[in-house]
Amino acid sequence: QVQLVESGGAMVQPGGSLRLSCAASGFTFTTADLSWVRQAPGKGPEWVSSINAGGGGDTTYYADSVKGRFTISKDHAKNTLYLQMSSLKPEDTALYYCAKRNGGYEAWGQGTQVTVSS
Repeated sequence: QVQLVESGGAMVQPGGSLRLSCAASGFTFTTADLSWVRQAPGKGPEWVSSINAGGGGDTTYYADSVKGRFTISKDHAKNTLYLQMSSLKPEDTALYYCAKRNGGYEAWGQGTQVTVSS
């Protein structure tokens, strides 16, 4: 079955950097479309970034709120999805989930907490 396990969340100061990982299993990672979604306390889920598989390579997409600061990537050898986050802001504080998409969202991880605070 599909399994997604996030890690790498932590408390970091504003302006800092963090890399989230999502270890994937139970499906063909190379051809999967994957996303990062976050949920801040008291708010609904917010899409952060996606990476879609394609014949010419993976295509990446970002929410305006993170564009230029976050980078999504896949390590095909390790079946791992990453989210490199830099110039972190307090408003980036949230529980971050990785998700597999097949049209809609098909599977979710358990989430990893990112807290940006001085």
